[in-house]
Amino acid sequence: MWKDYSKSYLKNNRASGISVMAAALTATMFVSLLCSLAYNLWVYEVEKVALHEGEWQSSPANDLQNGRVPMLFAMYLAVLAVVVLSLVFIIRNSFEVSMSARIHQFGILSSIGATPRQIRVCLLQEAAVLSLFPMILGALIGILISWGAVGAENLFAAGVAGRHQAVFHYRLSLFGFTILVSAFTVLISAWIPARKLSRMTPLEAIRDAGGFQMEKRKHSRFLAWLFGVEGELAGNALKAQRKSLRISTLSLLLSFFGFSFMLVLVTLGDISTRYTYFERYQDVWDIMITLKDTEITDFGLTKELQTVSGVSDVTVYQKAEAVTLLPVELISSELSALGGYGTVSGKAQKAGKLQVNAPIVILDDDSFLSFCSKIGAEPSLEGAVVLNQIWDSVNSNFRYPKYVPFVKESSQRTLFFQGGENGNGIEIPVLAYTQTVPALREEYQDYALVHFLPLTLWKEKAGQDWKAEADSYIRILAKERDGLLQMDSLEKEVGRIVSSQYEAVSENRIQKKLANDNLMLGMKVIMGAFCVLLAMIGIANVFFNTMGFLRQRKREFARYLSIGLTPSEMRKLFCIEALVIAGRPFLITLPLTALFAQFCVKASYLEPAVFWSEAPIFPILLFAAVTAGFVALAYYIGGKRLLQCDLNEILRNDTLV
Repeated sequence: MWKDYSKSYLKNNRASGISVMAAALTATMFVSLLCSLAYNLWVYEVEKVALHEGEWQSSPANDLQNGRVPMLFAMYLAVLAVVVLSLVFIIRNSFEVSMSARIHQFGILSSIGATPRQIRVCLLQEAAVLSLFPMILGALIGILISWGAVGAENLFAAGVAGRHQAVFHYRLSLFGFTILVSAFTVLISAWIPARKLSRMTPLEAIRDAGGFQMEKRKHSRFLAWLFGVEGELAGNALKAQRKSLRISTLSLLLSFFGFSFMLVLVTLGDISTRYTYFERYQDVWDIMITLKDTEITDFGLTKELQTVSGVSDVTVYQKAEAVTLLPVELISSELSALGGYGTVSGKAQKAGKLQVNAPIVILDDDSFLSFCSKIGAEPSLEGAVVLNQIWDSVNSNFRYPKYVPFVKESSQRTLFFQGGENGNGIEIPVLAYTQTVPALREEYQDYALVHFLPLTLWKEKAGQDWKAEADSYIRILAKERDGLLQMDSLEKEVGRIVSSQYEAVSENRIQKKLANDNLMLGMKVIMGAFCVLLAMIGIANVFFNTMGFLRQRKREFARYLSIGLTPSEMRKLFCIEALVIAGRPFLITLPLTALFAQFCVKASYLEPAVFWSEAPIFPILLFAAVTAGFVALAYYIGGKRLLQCDLNEILRNDTLV
């Protein structure tokens, strides 16, 4: 009997079945997308670790057993649990709308002997039949979107030097896990309203009018003030529907929040990167080559690189870490006026001498001599040049730093130590002090005394006991600095020469800027896509509600018609409801986004005018307009179908089946 009953109902109520199928498809798509992306992120991290260690295990499960990525796995399970819980609340409404339309029918069935258990089983069987194919299709769509996301990541990050290429991975067991989690999500979502419905007494079910009921009448004064009687009626209707529209409101609100906050953060990141990296180092490099595990003393192609057509200047350098003991009496008067080294740096200051970081930058001899000439010092390979500056953190911020002299320029020698003051020490003569740095793409420590040494002096003083960093670097300036094709061609030629003898990674300034722009665009596209999917949940919920107009709101609008409301006034009522549903999340989000943006601008010490001149106002308004358009479309379809019915007949029909 129940089988025949379900077949008959599903055949004659296709709209209800479609809403349930759409809910199951959406839920499974999200679960599948999350599972697939998490699995591929896991594999990607395992591959990077394995390649770095020089070994590759074919199965990521081995790395889980070895304890390599437990944090990632735990994070994934936590996110999956949150997503499943959210989807249960989201798609439950679709089942509730479908099942609530049959309260009168189940009341009659209960009165003739149907038990609550039989009603629950009937509803769950229908949910299972309706959801089986959508779950399989949703899982496949999730896999397809994940595959596209991995491809988009590779596309947007194609210009990033040294990046490990992501490869899409999938397993049949993952598909089974996705279907299992989705089935659990869908059945729990269906069980909640089925249990509530089956527990109603036959009398309550038979007397149910099928419409929305307000527990307590409240006046919508603001809407009434704006739109008159129609505003009052629309406000009351929205309050009566607040439970069924809760998911729509929440989804649209979160999508607006996510989209606007994401755009604010990406815009700030883009501005910050441009100001602190690309524009700051615009004139100091065109091509950078990293010589892997190569000492500067072992590099012998400097002269050959200088003769390459299109090369304007070549600097080969290496870095080393060291410390020096600085007598307190050598602190500059400007730094003392600020409270001393401890006040500026926030580090503990001992009496007598300060242990200060003294990074060493070793330049090839020609570049060092050229640097001496530029700062007005006598060119010589017998000593070092000291960068005599320290960040005035008291009167400036990191975005717009001001510097004062670090030491008095009276000392003619510096004693370096590696591994602390008890380590091996070397004494280096000081040729000059300066507040000008060489044309290198380097960011120096704020509270350090940086020394620039020629290669000859480093060979003479360092010996076997002193070690520099593993890699060396080649900075090249080009004659033609604005053409991408010329820059790419020059990079290939220089790379060909260097890679013939050394392991090297190269990058050029223009290509790196384009790669950064692509990464920013990719971040906007991928994160924006998730926000769009979230908005789609809310929009789908609005569509599900409007598809239920004929079942739930016939009597409501028939009564409006009986008291003199015209069809045009009812259309106005629909428009007001759509405006509130689409506009409320936007009106809540807009001021919060502005406050969030202002907070981020202040925290990053960026000039407000700089951010607001590039603020993503148009994309946010466009997102809101598109969302509002779909909400309006949902109400247009539902309202048109409702107004085409014979509402007078509804008032004469007390059963309202």
